[in-house]
Order: sequence, then structure tokens, then C-alpha cells
Amino acid sequence: MQVLIVEDDVRLAQAIGKILEENGYQVDLVFDGKTGYDYAVSALYDVVILDVMLPKMDGFEVARQLRRANIATPILMLTARAQIPDKIEGLDSGADDYMTKPFSPAELLAHLRALTRRTGQVIFENLEFGDLKLNLESHDLSREGKSINLSFKEFSILEILMANRNQIVSKETLISKVWGVESTAVDNNVEAYISFIRKKLKHLGTNVQIETVRGVGYRLVEGA
Repeated sequence: MQVLIVEDDVRLAQAIGKILEENGYQVDLVFDGKTGYDYAVSALYDVVILDVMLPKMDGFEVARQLRRANIATPILMLTARAQIPDKIEGLDSGADDYMTKPFSPAELLAHLRALTRRTGQVIFENLEFGDLKLNLESHDLSREGKSINLSFKEFSILEILMANRNQIVSKETLISKVWGVESTAVDNNVEAYISFIRKKLKHLGTNVQIETVRGVGYRLVEGA
């Protein structure tokens, strides 16, 4: 899951990012409202964590402009302003949830899980396609009792492909979601990891294949 953190306190943003990365999230950090809007309007993110008091554009306005742009990404508004009118303004501007600083890591993770459930993107223990089962906690890929462990990037790519089975996923989407928007990763990086995953699929003896759609991206399909 890809999360955008928009927070002008660099140390706090990095601390939140570390918590999320340790719990399996992919994270991008930006430190002002205008840049936050520019990133979030791409619709590449599953959740936006948005501070209120931001330079260049405050969090309320970022949320309003995202909703005007028809971006439905869930927004968790994060602020030290605990007064009821501030919370009402945050929710009315388009935020889905509101959390007051200071907060515990457990509370943050609980809010993210609640947002995910609320938008219908329930996180299951496994993803299944054809005869394959991908364990979202252990990163094990299995077929008929035989399993193999995936590296983090192998797992992330296959998770995206399995969640979008029979649909084409572009290389650009994989780079953004697996390596991050600011990454210097290129097409060759994606191609290398696709090759690694294909070897593991062959090892498991599955008929599930990663199909290359030349010039576009990849699609997970069941072979003959």
C-alpha cells in the first residue's frame, strides 16, 4: 500500500515514514502543501496523511482542491489543533479522518486500517489467483503445499499484479508504487524483478504467467 505523508516537520514526517515502512507500507514524504497537492493529484496513493499547518498551501485547502479534482484517495488529517471547529473544518474540507498530535504508532496504524476498511479495500491475509496463494504477512508464494519466499520488491510487484489480475499494469505504475515517485528506478529495474518472479513461478510449477504487453506493461493471466 502506497502512502503519501505531507508534513512540514521533517523529523516527524521521517518518524511516521519509518513506522509505516516497518509495517509494510510504501511511503513518499513531502514537506509543503503545494507539493503535497501535486503528488496526491496523481491518484497513485492509497492514503494521504495530511498535516493542517503547512507552508504554501494549508491542509484544509489541499483537501478541498483534491476533492474538486475528483481525487477520492482517503485523507487522514494530522494536526496539533484539537478544537472541535478545526476538526469540523477538516472533515468538511474533504478529509476522511482526523487525528490529533501527539499520537502513538498503534493509534496511527489503527486509523489507517479503519480508512482502508471504510473505502472497501479490506486487507486480507492472502491473495489468490489460479492455483497460487500469496501470503500478505509472510511474503510466501505457494501452490499445492509448495512455497517460496519472495523478496520485498518481488512481493510488492506480484501483489499489484494479483490485485489487478487480467488487467494491464504499466511499468510506470509499478515504479511509482514499488520504488516510489521520487525513485531513480527505470524500466530495466522492473524487467529484472519480473524475470526473478517468473523464475519462481516456474519453480512452483504453476500455470499462472506474467504476460508482457509490449510497450505498455504486464498482465497476470492463467496459461493453458
